[in-house]
Amino acid sequence: MMTRGWTIQQWQQAYREHHAQAADLLRPLLAAVSTTDNAWITVIDADQLEQQLGALQQRLAEVKQDLSQLPLYGIPFAVKDNIDVAGLATTAACPAFAYVAEMDAEVVARLKAAGAVVLGKTNLDQFATGLVGTRSPYGAVANSFDADYISGGSSSGSASVVARGCVPFALGTDTAGSGRVPAGFNNLVGWKPTRGAFSTRGVVPACRSLDCVSIFALTVADTRLLAQIMTAFDAQDAYSRAAPRPLPRTTWGPRPRLAVPANRPWFGDDAQCEAFERACQQLKDAGAELTEIDFEPMFALARLLYEGPWIAERHVVLETFLAEHGNQMDPTVASIVSGAVGLAATDAYRAEYQRMALQRQILATFNTFDALLVPTAPLLPTQAQVAAQPVEVNSWLGTYTNFVNLADCAALALPGGLRRDGLPAGITLIAPAWHEVAMAEFGEQWQQSLARAGLTLGATGQSLPAAAAAISACPTDSMPIAVVGAHLSGMPLNHELTSRGAVLLERTRSADHYRLFAIANSTPPKPALVASDSGAAIELELWALPKGAWADFLAGIPTRLGLGTVQLADGRQVKGFICEPAALDGALEITSFGGWRSYLQSRSPR
Repeated sequence: MMTRGWTIQQWQQAYREHHAQAADLLRPLLAAVSTTDNAWITVIDADQLEQQLGALQQRLAEVKQDLSQLPLYGIPFAVKDNIDVAGLATTAACPAFAYVAEMDAEVVARLKAAGAVVLGKTNLDQFATGLVGTRSPYGAVANSFDADYISGGSSSGSASVVARGCVPFALGTDTAGSGRVPAGFNNLVGWKPTRGAFSTRGVVPACRSLDCVSIFALTVADTRLLAQIMTAFDAQDAYSRAAPRPLPRTTWGPRPRLAVPANRPWFGDDAQCEAFERACQQLKDAGAELTEIDFEPMFALARLLYEGPWIAERHVVLETFLAEHGNQMDPTVASIVSGAVGLAATDAYRAEYQRMALQRQILATFNTFDALLVPTAPLLPTQAQVAAQPVEVNSWLGTYTNFVNLADCAALALPGGLRRDGLPAGITLIAPAWHEVAMAEFGEQWQQSLARAGLTLGATGQSLPAAAAAISACPTDSMPIAVVGAHLSGMPLNHELTSRGAVLLERTRSADHYRLFAIANSTPPKPALVASDSGAAIELELWALPKGAWADFLAGIPTRLGLGTVQLADGRQVKGFICEPAALDGALEITSFGGWRSYLQSRSPR
């Protein structure tokens, strides 16, 4: 089976529907990795793969062969080489710094526990200091579309191996844009979570107070699944944060309000400008409201990251190493870190006061808008441009990214279509902390629209797979519930889920032995799902409802409806709405529509 370019969804289907064996897929995939591919720093050997396969089979036995409990079963991934993987060297792209990790970083451990298999460690700008992907003794990682252009950094290798289909996802880190700029340059999705949502224990720090682990994947749906698995409070990480319950915002509705910078520098890259303008028009055509605003507070905050005392955080980590091995560091990286020498506590406090004032201004923007919409980067430079102006070009690349962690925001980098020269352009959504679900819902719709227009995934040439049921990861403090009618996203009773902290896991279908009825005289209109000897697969949504909210939710279920067990198309059984026979008095059978939304649309005036 050819696995190159598969999404997580396609890997899941291979195991669930075609009963593929992990060893049969992963051994040839590992064998195909080129030893001259400088996107990799370390690739596991055959013995290390067999060790992981053995552990995977043990986990599968522990869950009694139930793949729904291992949503990443047998799925390979790559890890940026400033994140620990037990038994592999962590170099941070500096051989003199290298050590063999004794334990997995917490995020790696969570992914392995879900069934994922590490294929190797990837190249980066040394010590994650740079947005260019060229500051590495292992070589500059090329853009996956045109080797004359940069890949973006610092998570250069992670973006490259995903874009070229070597693995379906990879971990990066993001302090100033390292998880977003490479996504934009390689036609990928880059998930930059709320600071503290993913543990950074086991990650070589850049700026410890700002660092985030990030995700690169081919689809928004894949990043969403991974984020569900990786989001968890880690008491051993001083900067970890527990997600609020309920989440503050899970949807923007049909007409999202997006703020766009009125003052947009492009540094001479007209193709980048044209691509962003085209994306803005496409969003308007789809119903989004775009409004230009003054971005000077964002730009001012961005300048603080490297022009202010936060550079001292990098120096804290590397002070001793710099003193003893500075001549073995990349000269540009060493120069940047050395810039912290001489900074005083007075400088730090003065900058912190400025940061808080600017953050207050920026967060006030979200009183009016759902999100900020920006170009992921203002230009896509060539390798030659970066070589000629290494510091200046790097600073330009952070124009729309450097402020995000300082402002305590989350971000989602999305493909933005191709430029007139055939290179990728990226757009990024930025929203307050913990608004990732709403961004992802919007991002999935955007990616589907690009796919209909012919944009393929990464540099693989593969099309976006048709929407299908992925095995979702339900948080440990929640239980899944299937809804088919008024509780669906955007429907009148959906707030009964979201107000209790429920999170959408997936859109899927029931097994094919259900009938659907429109209940007579119900307000708001509601359907009834009935198991039958014959019928059809009915569209539904699966939501994760916190366990502590179930009793309150059950109390609000109207007479003649209740909760029972619903079988999904892939055989899983979950709790969902069922009805008493009396609920069908005068009801209209609507099974032929395949779902409640389709039925309602049929009744709407054209």
